[in-house]
Amino acid sequence: MNIGIVGLGLIGGSIGLDLRTLGYRVLGVSHREQTCQKALALGAVDEASLDLSLLSIADVIFICTPIAVIFPTLEELIPILSPTTILTDVGSVKAPIVEAVSHTWPNFVGGHPMAGKAENGIEVAQLGLFQNRPYVLTPTENTPLESVEKIKAIAKSLKSQIYFCDPYEHDRAVAWISHLPVMASASLILACMSETNPTVFKLTQDLASSGFRDTSRVGGGNPELGLMMAKYNRGEVLRSLYSFREQIDQFIQQIEQEDWQILEEKLRYTEQNRKLFLQHEI
Repeated sequence: MNIGIVGLGLIGGSIGLDLRTLGYRVLGVSHREQTCQKALALGAVDEASLDLSLLSIADVIFICTPIAVIFPTLEELIPILSPTTILTDVGSVKAPIVEAVSHTWPNFVGGHPMAGKAENGIEVAQLGLFQNRPYVLTPTENTPLESVEKIKAIAKSLKSQIYFCDPYEHDRAVAWISHLPVMASASLILACMSETNPTVFKLTQDLASSGFRDTSRVGGGNPELGLMMAKYNRGEVLRSLYSFREQIDQFIQQIEQEDWQILEEKLRYTEQNRKLFLQHEI
């Protein structure tokens, strides 16, 4: 089977590394020649090009571009595609993508491999990046079952944990555990940057360790990704932010009123329930 990948960054490059190891022929397209050469050198692809026509022989194509470019990429691909070509994507927002792409190319299976790093680019592509990580598929009632099974089989070969869900429910869920953390983490960094005493500000830099590193990581990541989350999942991101603001306001009120018992109960509750959201870390 020939696999095409449009977008040779961390995700696209890591998919290529895994699939080539499994014996697939991988054809990669990037808009940068330097990226194409790096992908070839790293062994992420068998062939690489700036021209989408390379993918005319692909049986399955992974669109691994930023969210805003997924549909425009599809429009460019259409003239070279066979009617049997299966398209899938890796976007972290699904409803608007599935709606737009499925109407234009019915043989499309929405996908979201939930793995990544703080760094971006083909240079940090990693073999086994998706192992034991969730891989969400969001087919609709009109998605060809055979296409769904093929994408499921490929995702399973990456040793991912496969989940099926409605595109809208996917977007609501990831707003809580992926998109909200980006905004909350960015807010933490901005709050720290507001310190006006130079001595104290320098001290915060010197003393920052694992707690700050862990909670600030996603907020200090790829700005384009955070913007796309907010723009394309606007309603659900706002819903989660309103709820988060309510919780912060409650913390402020409890500390102002020195209601230590309620605060302790809340912190014990969060201690007990954090593990519910970390099953893939166990």
